[in-house]
Amino acid sequence: MSEKDIDQITGTETTGHEWDGIKELNTPLPRWWLWTFYATIVWAVGYMIAYPAIPLIKGSTPGLLGVTNRGNVAIEISKAKEAQKTFLDQIASKSLDEIRKDQALFQFAQSGGKAAYAVNCIQCHGSGAQGGPGYPNLNDDDWIWGGSLEAIYTTIKHGIRFSGDDETRSSDMPAFGKDEVLEKDQINQVAAYVAKLSGQQADAAQAEKGAAVFAENCASCHGEKATGNHEFGAPNLADAITFYGETQEAIARQVNNPRHGVMPAWKDRLDDSTIKQLTVYIHALGGGE
Repeated sequence: MSEKDIDQITGTETTGHEWDGIKELNTPLPRWWLWTFYATIVWAVGYMIAYPAIPLIKGSTPGLLGVTNRGNVAIEISKAKEAQKTFLDQIASKSLDEIRKDQALFQFAQSGGKAAYAVNCIQCHGSGAQGGPGYPNLNDDDWIWGGSLEAIYTTIKHGIRFSGDDETRSSDMPAFGKDEVLEKDQINQVAAYVAKLSGQQADAAQAEKGAAVFAENCASCHGEKATGNHEFGAPNLADAITFYGETQEAIARQVNNPRHGVMPAWKDRLDDSTIKQLTVYIHALGGGE
């Protein structure tokens, strides 16, 4: 039996391994550490038996307790839906005015509408409903088709110029220049008149001539004072709110060959309760009539 190799400096037994004159000391792990390590192994085996753990071809072992995070989430979702059912049933059965006047129902509809807006509407109208070029701002009081609860509901449900819905809102402004209804000078004149109405800088002489062009060609839809008409979907031209630019040049381009936006009909994508909640939310943003 060979003698133990003791390190002269520390007085500790070595393992017999030596590298470049450096000896490895034989210092076992503390007992408390080893017992803790063994306990974690036992715990892991117990956990594997009690809970889903071992991957299989389809799924995993269910565990003796049959408890999963997915199952817990499903239970919580079921409870939440049950809690919402009372409100959803009321929304389905009540009119928009009744929902708006019931404070508890109104708050619920606002929360639901906000969630539905975040999923379906922010892509066009923006996260703050501020809109953008070609997309209306839903926070102001300027409405093309009307800002009442019923008007907003109809717009959301049937869309605007949506070919898949026979009841969609539809209004097409004539291409006055492209279709040669007006001459170029007349288009510039009416553009100057509209720009002046909204407080923009415009040539006074052109604007004066444009008033006559407007009265003959545009007043039938936009009104004699250019304040718009919800029935025709004709926007108010007397304010400073525009879709495609407020300068005289931008207005002339729209008169010459107008752009027409399209909004999808949501009746086949969202249930009626969700459309009502969206309506209440948008109406309450601040610009509802």
